[in-house]
Amino acid sequence: MSNQRKPGAQKINLEFYIDIHAHSTMMNGFMYGNIFENEERFQRQAVFPRLLCQNAEDFSYSSTSFNRDAVKAGTGRRFLGGLLNDTSYCYTLEVSFYSYIVGGTTAAVPYTEEAYMKLGRNVARTFLDYYRLNSLVERPLAATPKIRKEKPPAFKCTTQKSQGTSHADSKPGKRSLKDQSLPAR
Repeated sequence: MSNQRKPGAQKINLEFYIDIHAHSTMMNGFMYGNIFENEERFQRQAVFPRLLCQNAEDFSYSSTSFNRDAVKAGTGRRFLGGLLNDTSYCYTLEVSFYSYIVGGTTAAVPYTEEAYMKLGRNVARTFLDYYRLNSLVERPLAATPKIRKEKPPAFKCTTQKSQGTSHADSKPGKRSLKDQSLPAR
């Protein structure tokens, strides 16, 4: 296969790349993102994880980390983050093999197949929220049938560190957006 584009081939615009992994030692879901010299791009990159934290009780923004560790240079997130244009966002979504802690409690809730599927639905909802925030979704989508009723989340996304779940500031060369609000668009 040749690396050259064929005449008439369309250029593909990739907005998001999310590599999904299971984590063997951390609890909850969290993300790794890249560090950029451009502060605005760095701030824009934090929007999606912040929105996901608002949608998913098992996602921890305080455990989300932005870095450029040399040992991660070959990962999809790092490689594509340096290759794609400035409007592309590349993340690694890590989710515990074991359990999560709901904000404000200390009790671990075991992950089940249903809990993993719920996190996946919350990631999809977060894309919808992201595009609504950026005015790319102008009209309501047609109602889709629900398999079962789900209660609206009874939690609020916190950016406080939970005991034993945060590693955002554990290594030099990482940046944190914990105390900053979502940028206005």
